[in-house]
Amino acid sequence: MSALPPCPNCNSEYTYEDGALLICPECAHEWSLEDTKAAEAPAIVDSNGTPLADGDTVTVIKDLKIKGSSAVVKRGTKVKNIRLVDGDHDIDCKIDGIGAMGLKSEFVKKA
Repeated sequence: MSALPPCPNCNSEYTYEDGALLICPECAHEWSLEDTKAAEAPAIVDSNGTPLADGDTVTVIKDLKIKGSSAVVKRGTKVKNIRLVDGDHDIDCKIDGIGAMGLKSEFVKKA
């Protein structure tokens, strides 16, 4: 037996499937499993709230010091072909002249 998610409306654990829908017998709320999966996946957004995706091009919005180095990523630097990852730094990328590094999405905007 597969574990179904609880009702998003009343958190009841007694949900059941009826075709493509999930139904809560306590509050009669109906929803699809795709809605549940979409709600669980947190979207990574830039400083303006625009959702980011793998392969996007972003622009750095402030000067960022690189730990352990005297180098700085200057404001306005374009970063191409980003990769979204889980963790403290949401973006893995390669910056020309610096190399591979991780960035936080709050310091970039989508180009």
